[in-house]
Amino acid sequence: MAVRPHANHSHSKDRTASSTDGEIAAIEAAHQRWQQETVAPTIQQHAERQNEFANLSGLPIERLYTPLDRLGHSYLDDIGFPGEYPFTRGVYPTMHRGRLWTMRMFAGFGSAEETNRRFKYLLAHGQNGLSVAFDLPTLYGYDADHPNFAGEFGHCGVGISSLADMELLFDGIPLDQVTTSMTINGPAAVIWAMYLATAEKRGIPFEHLGGTLQNDILKEYIAQKEYIFPPGPAMRLVTDTVEFASQYLPRWHPISISGYHIREAGSTAIQELAFTLADGITYVEHARARGLDVDAFASQLSFFFNAHNDFFEEIAKYRAARRLWARTMRERLGATKSQSLLLRFHAQTAGCSLTAQQPDNNVVRTTLQALAAVLGGCQSLHTNSLDEALALPSERAARIALRTQQIIAYESGVTNTVDPLGGSYFVETLTDQMEQAAQAYIDEIDRLGGVIAAIESGYFQRQIGESAYQYQHQIDQKERIIVGVNAFLERDEVAPEILRFDERWEREHLARLNRVRRERDTALAMARLARLREAARGNENLMPALLDCVRVYCTLGEIVDQLRAVFGEYREAPIT
Repeated sequence: MAVRPHANHSHSKDRTASSTDGEIAAIEAAHQRWQQETVAPTIQQHAERQNEFANLSGLPIERLYTPLDRLGHSYLDDIGFPGEYPFTRGVYPTMHRGRLWTMRMFAGFGSAEETNRRFKYLLAHGQNGLSVAFDLPTLYGYDADHPNFAGEFGHCGVGISSLADMELLFDGIPLDQVTTSMTINGPAAVIWAMYLATAEKRGIPFEHLGGTLQNDILKEYIAQKEYIFPPGPAMRLVTDTVEFASQYLPRWHPISISGYHIREAGSTAIQELAFTLADGITYVEHARARGLDVDAFASQLSFFFNAHNDFFEEIAKYRAARRLWARTMRERLGATKSQSLLLRFHAQTAGCSLTAQQPDNNVVRTTLQALAAVLGGCQSLHTNSLDEALALPSERAARIALRTQQIIAYESGVTNTVDPLGGSYFVETLTDQMEQAAQAYIDEIDRLGGVIAAIESGYFQRQIGESAYQYQHQIDQKERIIVGVNAFLERDEVAPEILRFDERWEREHLARLNRVRRERDTALAMARLARLREAARGNENLMPALLDCVRVYCTLGEIVDQLRAVFGEYREAPIT
């Protein structure tokens, strides 16, 4: 289901406050004359390109946008001013004039020691926030020596099996001065507990820690599939982290509600926007059902969006997201404080847009995508590296990706004014269209019984699958050109130098894991694990019990096994 709004140049009885009926009539007459006297003869001599002018979501793009496309819209109600409701133009009054976005490069591979070295390398080259990628055993809540994950250690992120690994991962990094984002979902509460215990051992109070826990389990069921527990207990764990952060970590975002992976799975930009906000609504509703005051935690929620190839579509998506979320929080979810209405977001350039063919072209793609995120008002940004379709980023490729952000920030001039594309007839019209289409999806999800019911019925999977098929079909038929893939090919491409995995890293990690098991107080660790299982059977917040476990070096696998024993594991029903 998708709404396909289009520009409307017909007469309207609604008028903008800034235009008189006479002015509008004059523009309409001039527009018709322009089409007849200027456009038509030109097209007769030089026809327009024979392709469908539409963005990646399928919204038709008109030849020209004028004030006629804004009839019936109020500037103050729909666009407004930065830092004021409905926040279309930005969540802060001065945006990047006051503070640039956080340059948070996603990194993680192999051992904790190797990833720590990469963190320090990026910080030394101007990065000002950390973002941790974890490997598959960690993402699924297993220790690195579990037989089901043989050969998977460290290949898509850093391996973390116990507090000892977390301590090495952040060795020498001032956790009270650098914000940290962690891309972890199923076992997010456990990994967060390890991070908190690491800070605690250094004497850093929880309230001094800033960062983000992705912790978005709903999008795992929808798109990425790195879930562990069924939705009920999984949502309990997420709500536990929201409650704990609201009480003890005022600078921490306990959820990063993530459209990024929904888009990477093949959704359109409109589906990404709608499904992400629907997930956000569900998290707020669950926290309210726990008895939490929405204004006590809403300001700690954050979002994570993709930055794809269609430049203006992405900018309009971010602007529509802010406005739609603000309206939803106020009108549907009962938030009253201005801070509770803000949609603050991290963006990452589109990994699914990168090509193994002619990888240098990825620098250009990433630059345009990053520029769209900045013009769209992001609060932090990761830029993908040119070699990521081939391997984890090399140091050189990661440095170029970081320098891309720095050039946009310091050389382009786009940060000198707030929302420089605001007021563009095209951008404002597209923003309206994307908001309307996203709201139509949200209404449909509500009719299906909400996000969890829609997951269980396979609604999201079918929607994303159809969109992914259509996109690939367009590429295969050359209806959509991908430079270096289905056009402008080169015969003798030279592959770049790529990062190579060192098997020594896994041996060192496993030796440390065995040493932790051997040297810890085993009786105390087993007692803490038994206490966790008892707590899981009840309804108390599990964060204190998780912290007690990691402090005595219970391993990730041991802790998650206790929760599996109580909660069970989720198995997705086949989609027909």
